[in-house]
Amino acid sequence: MNIALYGPMRDRWAFTERGKGAVQREEHAIAIGPSAMWWEGDALVIEFDEVTAPFGARIAGRVRLYPEERDGTPLALDAEGKHCWWPIAPAARAEVELTHPRLRFRGAAYHDANAGDEPLEAAFTGWTWSRVACRERAVVTYDVIRRDGSRRLVSRAFERGGRIHDDVPVVERSLPKTRWGLDRRIHVGVEAAPELLRTLEDTPFYSRSMVRASYLGERAVGTHETLSLGRFTSRWVQFLLPFRMKRAPR
Repeated sequence: MNIALYGPMRDRWAFTERGKGAVQREEHAIAIGPSAMWWEGDALVIEFDEVTAPFGARIAGRVRLYPEERDGTPLALDAEGKHCWWPIAPAARAEVELTHPRLRFRGAAYHDANAGDEPLEAAFTGWTWSRVACRERAVVTYDVIRRDGSRRLVSRAFERGGRIHDDVPVVERSLPKTRWGLDRRIHVGVEAAPELLRTLEDTPFYSRSMVRASYLGERAVGTHETLSLGRFTSRWVQFLLPFRMKRAPR
């Protein structure tokens, strides 16, 4: 379970790989080592107690996520239907209470899921994704690049009240490259150029960023990610992964 906390002074980030013996899965719940998530009525509860890498700081607490809008339709990302993406709660609110560090806050939230029958790198060379929450809607774009060179672009608006609009008009723009040289592309409305506000994660194969972008005449702040699976499978990146991702004893 990946836990990331970004603050004005310092960040905490934890991601520990564990064997199948550390996983317990039920219809409405999953536990991975000392952390778990489960549905409790209409709320998704996430409880975690993890250790950051590489310095071993503890990050522990609970998040309660309340969906405001729901999407019950998973989308196939590849031609064979082996990989799907499901924007379960494109608009939600969250209540966060941490014990390590001691911190409480609440705000807007988002919940989606990816699932597949094979490793991601078997089907894709990479993707870019973004989610921007405007006043009247949340807009999600997802641009996957398949191994055969074809692409699947999703540009979907989730309106307040539950209406969903596909094929929101967007154009591809570039954001500044990361320190590791990753290209950052984003699909936005034609009204104004996107802005990079902050880089949250900057790794050889993945970046997560805060951006400001416009869609359907509204301009707001959101999240953007870039994933290069070509970089991920390279030997030098695989060598570096254990320094960032702790691996529990099997």
